[in-house]
Order: sequence, then structure tokens, then C-alpha cells
Amino acid sequence: MEVPVSPGPRQAGGGLGATRSTSSGRAARTAEIPWARFSAWLECVCVVTFDLELGQALELVYPSDFRLTDKEKSSICYLAFPDSHSGCLGDTQFSFRMRQCGGQRSLWHDDDQSYNNKAPLALQREPAHYLGYVYFRQVKDSSVKRGYFQKSLVLVSRLPFVRLFQSLLSLIAPEYFEKLAPCLEAVCNEIDQWPAPVPGQTLNLPIMGVVIQVRIPSRVDKLESSPPKQCDQENLLPAPVVLTSVHELDLFRCFRPVLAHVQTLWELMLLGEPLVVLAPSPDVSSELVLALTSCLQPLKFCCDFRPYFTIHDSEFKELTTRTQAPPNVVLGVTNPFFIKTLQHWPHVLRIGEPKMSGDLPKQVKLKKPSRLKTLDTKPGLYTSYTAHLHRDKVLLKRLLKGVQKKRPWDAQSALLRRHLLELTQSFIIPLEHYMASLMPLQKNITPWKDDFLRSLEHAGPQLTCILKGDWLGLYRRFFKSPHFDGWYRQRHKEMAQKLEALHLEAICEANIEAWMKDKSEVEVVDLVLKLREKLVRAQGHQLPVKEVTLQRAQLYIDTVIGSLPKDLQAVLCPP
Repeated sequence: MEVPVSPGPRQAGGGLGATRSTSSGRAARTAEIPWARFSAWLECVCVVTFDLELGQALELVYPSDFRLTDKEKSSICYLAFPDSHSGCLGDTQFSFRMRQCGGQRSLWHDDDQSYNNKAPLALQREPAHYLGYVYFRQVKDSSVKRGYFQKSLVLVSRLPFVRLFQSLLSLIAPEYFEKLAPCLEAVCNEIDQWPAPVPGQTLNLPIMGVVIQVRIPSRVDKLESSPPKQCDQENLLPAPVVLTSVHELDLFRCFRPVLAHVQTLWELMLLGEPLVVLAPSPDVSSELVLALTSCLQPLKFCCDFRPYFTIHDSEFKELTTRTQAPPNVVLGVTNPFFIKTLQHWPHVLRIGEPKMSGDLPKQVKLKKPSRLKTLDTKPGLYTSYTAHLHRDKVLLKRLLKGVQKKRPWDAQSALLRRHLLELTQSFIIPLEHYMASLMPLQKNITPWKDDFLRSLEHAGPQLTCILKGDWLGLYRRFFKSPHFDGWYRQRHKEMAQKLEALHLEAICEANIEAWMKDKSEVEVVDLVLKLREKLVRAQGHQLPVKEVTLQRAQLYIDTVIGSLPKDLQAVLCPP
């Protein structure tokens, strides 16, 4: 599985052999660092082919100096091809997620905080996993010994921009399969000219004679999907292809066979329950897993998930062991062998072959896990779980009416996305309100759980959601889930930062000369050190403070140091 490397490094900004710097890659210096702009979007591009002697083999990695461990190379090779049970002929697009095995290798790891602070939680850069976006082609070819041309082009990134990267692949891959390496080199150089993804900005991304226009979502956006605003189109030739979202999937298409159970699946996701999705092909499994993990927005999905997973994965034993309870992971698979291997898992969703007719496909039925058969398992949601909330029949009727009236699928998806968003918000808003009432924070969460549950009687989800059911029972189970822990940690961090920012503002509004009159030198020096620490954190965008506050804080530090004896000034401000 050796990867060919170009004979010698090429000049910066030129060929694919250019060596990337491992220094901090701040935006101001990106033009000077080879592959800096490329690294803002992608880690690398891989080509995986089928070798008669080796099986799947890594043919190329661009840039050629990007370091993948042997375990990562092996994982990419197996995850880049559908397994033999899928029988995918023609072109297939899907995605996977795999654990990083080495340390930080990308130039942009250093700039994660700047992007992550502004990006929605669900769209932050992955800190410990790679996301693989695959374009696989399998066509008959008499010139090949096996009789088939089999090759995958894989974009490896830490950004969850599935729509953008799939659109990119649909442009690049067909051209690459015809022209091979020279085409890929040109594409990588074009991506290396792109501006970095900045939340809130609309960007024009030129690629292969096309300009893709995208808007990078921001944390302050309203939570309803809207296409990017057109910008500077009069100066662009050709006119840009506007991508309405970098990440949103066609939810209606993904959930069509399970619409009757969307709320049950939403509850399973909310509670972080282990779930296996067995689908006929990797494109169906990966899209359904990504749709499931996205249905909690604006909450971040805090559990592990694998849109496509194979028996050859290095984590196969770890995730399928029977010696402990199933892990909190959503697993997308296509090999029926997993039915036998994961019979002890509490929830298995078996999806049949997709039907692309205008009518709604036959809905999978709820079935007891005991009815799982090792061979010929019929489509169904195999679980003993009983939903806490009553099914929303109004939503199903509206979606069904949309099918009958041939409503566009994107409108159906928008309806479904709004429903799931309102459901999550109705669930989380009472928690947000209760948390806000606790300022300043208590470090220990346990004392207030019972208080919160009592508060639901007059300020619970019923204020914003018409669904009836056992909301109390759902909250009790949620408190034990990874998503409660993730939500609480994030809110604790934000509120602690807010308190610190308010404290800094209060100091800056105080009369510092009056405060210093009766203070010892030790207390004054202590104030300088603490103010400096807060200033560094605020300048690093870790505290939500205004620029005027930063300037005032620096002025206060200078004033305080100026009041101290010369020897102390020399210690605090060395030349």
C-alpha cells in the first residue's frame, strides 16, 4: 500500500510535491506558506484503486508530503470502496468518518479556535476525526484483467461540508477519471487559491471553469435555511453556481422510508442511544446516518457516528465487542454480517432498496429485536424502545399531501427540518431558561436537576410545542446522556466567559486611582497580572468583550504600572 511520491519537491504554490509548513498559518501569512489555503478546506486528496494482488490500494495522496499513518491509509482504502454486498455499478457518492491516529498534521489546526468560535457548534472542525467524501466509479472495462474499472477519488477534510464537497466531487471526479493526474494537480492548485472559510461570509470558489458561490454558516445566523445572498455577480464570468447550503442534506429523501418513525429516531438521537443502520449501499447508509445526526440542531451531536463502516475497519473489534455495553455510536453499514455481530445492540434500523417513484415508499415497521434474523432480515426498526412523545400526525398528513400534490422535495425537506428544529428548541429552551437563572454558576449540576424538573410544570416544552407525552421521563433519560453533558459543558463555558467579561468591564468602569490609594504594592501587582491575563484571553477572542473595553483595560494596566516604583516597573515591563 505504498504511495508514490513525486521525484522532488516543487516550488511553493506550484506542483503537488510542495512541502507544507507546520508553523502556525495565520491568515495574514497564508500567501507565503505552501498549501496554506488548500489546508483551510482539505487535509488531502486520495486516489484509491483496485489491485488484483493487493486488493484496494492507495494510488496517490495529494499533497504528496501529507503524512498519513499506515492505519489511516488502510482505513481510507477499505472505506473508499463499497463492500461486495452493495453491487454498486456506475458512479456512487458517499462519505465516511474515521479516527485520526496521529497528532496534529494540518497547518490549520492552529487556527481552529478562530473558526470554531464563530461557526455553529454542529459545523465546527473535527478535532480528532477525518471526514472522507468519496466518488466511486465501477464500470465494465475489457482492458482490465478483472473486466471492471474500479477507482475512488476521496476528499479528506475536517469540515462537515457534505453538500459542498459532494458538489465539488461531481465536477472533479468524472474529469479526473478521464485525464488522471494532470487534472488533479490543476484542481489542487485552484483550491489553494480559495479564501479561507470564514463563518458569516459569502465566498466565490472558482474550480474547473465554474464558480461555486457558498455562504459559510455563522453561529449568529437565524436557524432557518436560506440561500446565500448574491454578491458581486455582475463581475463574475461565468455566473456562479449558487449552492444553497454547504452542509444540509435532502432530509425528506433520506427519511422517506422512516417518516412514520422520525420522532422515535429523534428521541434515540437525543438520548445518544446506540443505533445500527443497515442499508443496501454506502450512499444510502451514509446519508441516513448524517441526516439522523443532524436532526438535533441547534444541539451539537456529541456521540460518535460512522456514516459508512466495514468489517475491515481498525475499530471493528472495539465497536462490536460483547464484553461491555454497546457504545454511544450511530453506525452505518451495508454488510448483513453486522446483523449477527451486533445482535446485542438495542436498536437496528434495516432499510430496503430505495424506490425513486413519486409515491411515498412503504414505511418500515417497528419490530421487536427478537425478530432479527441473521439471514434475510426484512426492513424495519428493531427496538424495544417506547417513544416518550406522541406521534405528530399533522406533520405526516402534511408530508403525504405534499407527495400527492407533487410538492418539490426541497420544500418537503424544509418542512421536516423546521419540525425537527422546533421540537429540539421546545425541548432545550426550558433548560436554557433555567440555566440562565443560575447566574452565577454552580459548579455541581446535580443539586438543581430536581428543581428543574419541578419548574417544567409551569415553564416546560408545552409552552412552545403541541405534542403531548412523557416529557418528564424524556428529560430524566436525557440527563444521563452524552448530549446533556455536552450541552451543559458548552453552556457552563459560555456563561463563565460571560461572567469574566462582565467582571473585566466592571473593572474598566471603576475609578482605578481611588482603588489604588489604600492598596499595598503586592495587591496592585496582583491586579496588573490578573488584568493582563484577562486581556490576553479577550484578545484571543475567548471572552465576549468590545474593542473599547480592551483599549481601556490596556490603559488601566499602563496607569497602574506607572504608579509603581521604578524597580517594579522594570520587572513588569522588561525592556
